[in-house]
Amino acid sequence: MEQSLFYPLKMEGLTSLKIRYDHRTDKEFIVAAKEWDDDIKWSEFNKTFYAESLLTQDDLYLNNSQARALFEKYGLSGYLGEIFGLLRSGKFFGLDCYYCKKKDIRFTASLHSIVLGVNNKDHAIYTGGIRRHDKDEPEIEVIIDGLNLGRAQSHKNIASQLPYGGGKITVQADPVDLSDKEELGFLSFALDRVKFFTGPDMRYPPEMADAMNEFTAYITAGPNNPIGASGPPTAWGVYLAMLEAVKFHFGKTSLAGMKIAVMGLGSVGYSQAEYFIKDGAKLIVCDLDPKAPEQLVRQYPGSDIKIIDPADILTSEADILCPCASGGFITEEIIPDLKFAMIFGAANNQLHATNRDEEIRLANLLKDRGILYQECWVHNIGGVMSGAEMYTKGENADKQALYDRIARVCPEITRNNLSEAKEKGISPTENAYSSVENKIYR
Repeated sequence: MEQSLFYPLKMEGLTSLKIRYDHRTDKEFIVAAKEWDDDIKWSEFNKTFYAESLLTQDDLYLNNSQARALFEKYGLSGYLGEIFGLLRSGKFFGLDCYYCKKKDIRFTASLHSIVLGVNNKDHAIYTGGIRRHDKDEPEIEVIIDGLNLGRAQSHKNIASQLPYGGGKITVQADPVDLSDKEELGFLSFALDRVKFFTGPDMRYPPEMADAMNEFTAYITAGPNNPIGASGPPTAWGVYLAMLEAVKFHFGKTSLAGMKIAVMGLGSVGYSQAEYFIKDGAKLIVCDLDPKAPEQLVRQYPGSDIKIIDPADILTSEADILCPCASGGFITEEIIPDLKFAMIFGAANNQLHATNRDEEIRLANLLKDRGILYQECWVHNIGGVMSGAEMYTKGENADKQALYDRIARVCPEITRNNLSEAKEKGISPTENAYSSVENKIYR
């Protein structure tokens, strides 16, 4: 039996699943429905029909008891209980799932908090990235990934001073075909239904945003906009925040002469490395694509750049580890062997944890070793600030105003967080959580 929330939908000809949890009352419910026919022309979305249009004459709606009976029918009651356990441990609002049988696309919106998005005077309620996972990946791992990122996004929105709830979109599908308007139309429809503005993340190209703008305004950060991709502004914010952290931890006012291990040279990591090089740092770099480090060396001849295998980055010796790739790599097992004085980068969810308490425990282990670590959502906020600038202002988005805002917010919030944590004698991660949780959970 396939362990999947989408399996009963597929078997029963259903399209939609809504899972909700209320952390204040500890109540939970699930509903399922058939809301559209299989032959809908998604390429006509927002042209001849809309997110709230009637798309079938054969609709079906299952209430909480009926939907639970459906999962029991397919032997998935235990799996559903596991999902609710994840929602409970992280105080999540819930999941919205949409299944496109025509393209075999499984769209999941992981919704952590709705609070900031209520009455925000914008059409969108949530924000967070959209990333693709392969169809053969275990769904539970995809859901955990989305939940972790969605929870971080709620906190990131507060750090960014943005009025949106936090979430994450995960899609299990084949690699996107930007000429396939059926696929793009369905993804646009799903975003509109959830009222979730987003930008392309891992395994989705930035160009997808421009292609989808034919159907929806809920996706930003494509290359054809006044600001450009979200990688550079993210790197700018992390760089400025790192300068504050370096001053706090090392007593230095620049990165000159410091050795920094940059883990990943993608759209963020490459820009990150450039800032470090221009500030006079010595770099150790790696990426799964060997062409990226080689290009960096060619672009900056004479700079102190050492290329190593990605498998060796965590055992390398440097003043600072700057993670800019996939998260979840800081485990309890590797912490005793780390040779860095500080871990500070743009990667999301660097700690291998599924909830706040696990993150704080691991952060305390780093603190006990004298390694300065600040939860990533405090400072890797330039990208979401960029997305909000484009979403709200469109062609009038102001790149210089964005960079000026990042330059004000990122160093300030880092400076305050590190100072407060020191005064309280707690880790910067614990202090960061305690400073924002009332705003998220009320």
